[in-house]
Amino acid sequence: MQERRKQDRKNLIAYSQVFDLYGGMMLGYLGDLTPLGAMVIGEKPVAVGTELTLQLVVPALEQETVRRISIPARVAWCESDVSPNFHDIGFEFKQVTEEQKKVIEAIMKSYEFSHEVPKYPYRPSARR
Repeated sequence: MQERRKQDRKNLIAYSQVFDLYGGMMLGYLGDLTPLGAMVIGEKPVAVGTELTLQLVVPALEQETVRRISIPARVAWCESDVSPNFHDIGFEFKQVTEEQKKVIEAIMKSYEFSHEVPKYPYRPSARR
């Protein structure tokens, strides 16, 4: 699949719940996020082109009091996850307010999964 994203995705270490606001069902958990869209890991596939309003449960953020944000979105793609019981669903946000964008950026900054190995102080092996 050709990479067409305009912004890098941020894989998250906090799997926040994502709901279909008006359908009343949980779609899954937030896997990654940008100000333009998100990937949700869910148990059921969702048809490409489906339009709905996502409700994201916001993890605890130091500077934010917002607990949920609702964003109109369109399913851009849906495919099987590496775990056969789940599906990865790619959502494109249709309209994001400036306030929502600030919350999304705060989530990305606070909960981004880091691939860097920490630089622990050298400790000689206890085995000799």
